[in-house]
Amino acid sequence: MPAFDLEINGPNTIQESERQGNARSLFWPWAGANVSLLALSYGSFFLGFGISFKQATFAAIIGTIASFLLVGISSLAGKRSNAPTMVLARASFGVKGSILPGLLSYFIFVGWETVLVSLATLATGTVFSRIGGVDQNLALILGFVIAVSLTVFGGVLGFGIIMKLQKLLTVITVAMTVVYIALTIDTVDWRAVTAIKDGSTQGFIGALIFGVTGIGLGWVNCAADYSRYLPRTVSSKAVVGWTVFGASVVPIVLVIYGAALSASSKDLSDAIAMDPIGALTSLLPTWFLIPFALIAILGLVGGAILDLYSSGLALVSIGVPIKRHQAAIIDALIMLAGCIYIVWVADNFFYPFQGFLITLGVPVAVWSAIFVADVIMRKRAYIEKDLYDEQGMYGSVNKGSIALMFVGTIVGWGFVTNTFASWLSWQGYFLGVIGGKEGEWAYSNIGVIFALLIGFVGHIILARKTIAKQESF
Repeated sequence: MPAFDLEINGPNTIQESERQGNARSLFWPWAGANVSLLALSYGSFFLGFGISFKQATFAAIIGTIASFLLVGISSLAGKRSNAPTMVLARASFGVKGSILPGLLSYFIFVGWETVLVSLATLATGTVFSRIGGVDQNLALILGFVIAVSLTVFGGVLGFGIIMKLQKLLTVITVAMTVVYIALTIDTVDWRAVTAIKDGSTQGFIGALIFGVTGIGLGWVNCAADYSRYLPRTVSSKAVVGWTVFGASVVPIVLVIYGAALSASSKDLSDAIAMDPIGALTSLLPTWFLIPFALIAILGLVGGAILDLYSSGLALVSIGVPIKRHQAAIIDALIMLAGCIYIVWVADNFFYPFQGFLITLGVPVAVWSAIFVADVIMRKRAYIEKDLYDEQGMYGSVNKGSIALMFVGTIVGWGFVTNTFASWLSWQGYFLGVIGGKEGEWAYSNIGVIFALLIGFVGHIILARKTIAKQESF
């Protein structure tokens, strides 16, 4: 595919002649989507669960790898059957039933691409306010234009340009992040870091779940979108391995280093809670602030590009009669409007909006678990023609999967608390069973684990005989 050609493939299966590359190519899109400096702030959030630096380190390693292992397994579906994730979801939900997880995924994609571009814009404004002499609105507009241009450029043109752009973003961002670490390493007070006592088991589990949900789980619903161009002969172990390695290596390092920085300075830790990226500039010399702004923008854009691309694929996969690039343009316009509203209009919209997206994350966790279980149970490629036929092998609506979504979501919401907005205080209605909304488990978000288990175990129980029958033909 030439460098700047528009990708014409949409929800269709990729033809044999277009399948090329190797598993190593998956390193770049997943690394580029997860090199954000926001991961440094996650280190502070981990410590916020009342745990030690050692516990935060283990939570970062285990949570990140575990969540991206789910992404790696989901990537196998794309390699096996060369179709987008939300088309392959039809095997477990039915051709029409897959509209439910498709809509949820679409809202998540559009929501988070809006959040990422907004964060890039706001971070630019924070940086230039420290430099001085630059109008605040001008700085915000500059960050907005760079972030939006790169996101729309990659998301609309499609797979070919994304693979090239993500490689470039990764190399630049990693190199400049190394410089950031070199400039700030002397601010780490290792005595203060190691002096923090171990926290409770509940706190550790809460941090672990935060790592799973905040870093990797949200990518399961687009994993196959980036492996569908691979030949089916590519090693499955290599697909999983390169996905996990590419997506995990940088976030793990940044979360651990971010925890060390936050443990060294309470002022920094408090500032991160209010301004996750801008607070990191307080450790830098003035001359590095503009490069820092570039790191912040490029790191966030890497994730926004994948979100925009996959949101377009999700929209056409649920049956909206438009081309993939047209869907991506529509999503880009929604993202533009949302970003403008967050940055220039609403003073108190950002956190409630994040709360709304986290609330959607519970049913997405159920769906992700169902999809991963389906991939694991199937030993053969999906029957391509039946993925597009309501009368085919996979049927129109799988009532069992829909019921699992409902049960998993109700249980999951019952065991989580959401402090981002008062109108979400109704969540946590089952927490009384394990100590209440102010108990030790209150902020562990254990409901996400329950949602994952219900989806995974439930689908194995309900679908194993059906899948065995489907693969016997």
